[in-house]
Amino acid sequence: MKFSIYQDSRQGPRKMNQDRVAYAYTRDSLMMVVADGMGGHLHGEVAAQIATQFIGEAYQREAKPRLEDPFRFLLNAITNAHHSIIDYANQRNLLETPRTTCVACIVQDGLAHWAHVGDSRLYFIREGRVEHVTKDHSRVQILVDAGRIREEAVPAHPDRNKIFNCLGQMTVPRVDLSRRVALKHGDIILICTDGLWGALNSKIICEELLRADMLTAVPKLLDMAEARAGREGDNLSALAMTWADELGDEAPTWISTVTMDEKEYKSTVAQFHRTTPPAAPGYLSDDEIERAIDEIRNAIRKHSGNDRGGG
Repeated sequence: MKFSIYQDSRQGPRKMNQDRVAYAYTRDSLMMVVADGMGGHLHGEVAAQIATQFIGEAYQREAKPRLEDPFRFLLNAITNAHHSIIDYANQRNLLETPRTTCVACIVQDGLAHWAHVGDSRLYFIREGRVEHVTKDHSRVQILVDAGRIREEAVPAHPDRNKIFNCLGQMTVPRVDLSRRVALKHGDIILICTDGLWGALNSKIICEELLRADMLTAVPKLLDMAEARAGREGDNLSALAMTWADELGDEAPTWISTVTMDEKEYKSTVAQFHRTTPPAAPGYLSDDEIERAIDEIRNAIRKHSGNDRGGG
């Protein structure tokens, strides 16, 4: 495999960053994931952390160096991440379960497979056009589908943040799976939270990703989204990947996995850590941080053996 990839996450005007973003790859497979902890629910950052950490660790166990079935992996890993969030809430006797959106993508054998829950999005860009974009699990998307409002009106709609499908909800979430898409040289996959797409339309996102390499384009998109949203903005995160022809010319930004050992694994999945000052009301204290780390590990461990068979 050969690709260029870059991730970035910003706190924006919020008191803490509840987004999590990560990627991992082996010689024959690539995994990308973004989760957006829902701010209307306590400890959304923990839900997002559990989602990305669970999916990342499941990928590390199963990609040896490729997954047997990418779609089955996505469905099982996301569903079991949901159950881990529920277990975390039960361990802490929380009155309300932490919640998060999630979008994840697997690239393997030159094919892209993706899945999402909530309103974090994936954009698939080919030859200067957005060929695919995930459909939000939101009340506003229902209005769009019914023809009651136009897609352009979604970012400014008062009900935009009302999500009806997420990890951590009372019922098992619906995981929407894509179809397999064969990749061509120059194809771009962007996964991001609503802090980005809510401030920038598809045309702007597409233009900027085509204008420069990922290391330049992703930070610029986040800069633009932050500036446009201003004080009303949200956390914002993005991860973009450009696919390359393995026989093409080398470039400094390309990652080639050809020489990797079949057991080698590289990842940006981060462990849980403090993201806000101790005094921030409603969030985790010093002691809670330490306890939460153990509880997150316990919740993830309980469902880690179910990756191949669902929840």
